[in-house]
Amino acid sequence: MKYDIIGDIHGHADQLEGLLKVLGYRPRGRTYKAPNGHKAVFVGDLIDRGPAQIRVLDIVRSMIDGGDAVAVMGNHEFNAIGFITRSDNGDYLRPHTRKNLEQHAEFLAQVGEESPCHLEWVAWFKILPLAIDLNGIRVAHAWWCDDSVKEISDSYWDAHRRQMSDDFLYGSHEKGSPLETARKILTCGVEWDLPNGTYIIDKAGHQHGEARMAVWRHDATHLRQVAIVPKGNEDTVPNIAIPPEVRLIEVTGSPVFFGHHWFSGTPRTETKKVACLDWSVAKGGPLVAYRWDGEDELHDENFVMYGGSH
Repeated sequence: MKYDIIGDIHGHADQLEGLLKVLGYRPRGRTYKAPNGHKAVFVGDLIDRGPAQIRVLDIVRSMIDGGDAVAVMGNHEFNAIGFITRSDNGDYLRPHTRKNLEQHAEFLAQVGEESPCHLEWVAWFKILPLAIDLNGIRVAHAWWCDDSVKEISDSYWDAHRRQMSDDFLYGSHEKGSPLETARKILTCGVEWDLPNGTYIIDKAGHQHGEARMAVWRHDATHLRQVAIVPKGNEDTVPNIAIPPEVRLIEVTGSPVFFGHHWFSGTPRTETKKVACLDWSVAKGGPLVAYRWDGEDELHDENFVMYGGSH
């Protein structure tokens, strides 16, 4: 089987349909059929921000149902579940703060908050795995970590292996729990706390006291070489040797694919074993796929793009 791994879509259906056609997928009614011997792999973050989120969900779900695609859960799908799920004390698992409401507002507007459509899609999100090993490639939304995959393996699925279990859902919202740590690595990546009360400002103007770490850049020697921060925030990360708590990893074995990190510029591999598929479609960048034909080492020329203003 050959796989076309597709990056974060964030409700941009026109770009998704354009990319699928470039890749040779054929429209058939409301879905798309894969070229012979191919299957699409979606890295999550199907929702939030974009203008046609229900259309994106319809396409992806129909492709999965038809055997033409698989998908992993992104942090936005995970957050959507927590946004309407209450804990034992009555609070929502994902607090309805101003920041969280702003991030999720477009999805709620398009599905209708607490409507049957809303509840149906959140229920569907629960059937998506956090990571998949396809016997040739490994896929997670933000980063693949063997220890994190192992941590969730016994608790993620319900007794029928049909959807996310309640034990996992609640356990992965417990601050500092092993399940929360594993879930955050898979859906948000590895993060490092910035020192002395410093913070970065994200694309929406929100402050963060931590920076994402590209731990797969195993040849790096200084922290700024592995810090993934929004443009203009580079000096927030101290220009120091990589501290021991930031453990760099040389990926071996099957190549690893993920999204999440809002890269920009010309798509390129991170290493011969690692590729990010998120090239900021929600900020005017292209929607990007990697066409994997079975190779053990990745090549820049296998990226396929559609759209983008830069």
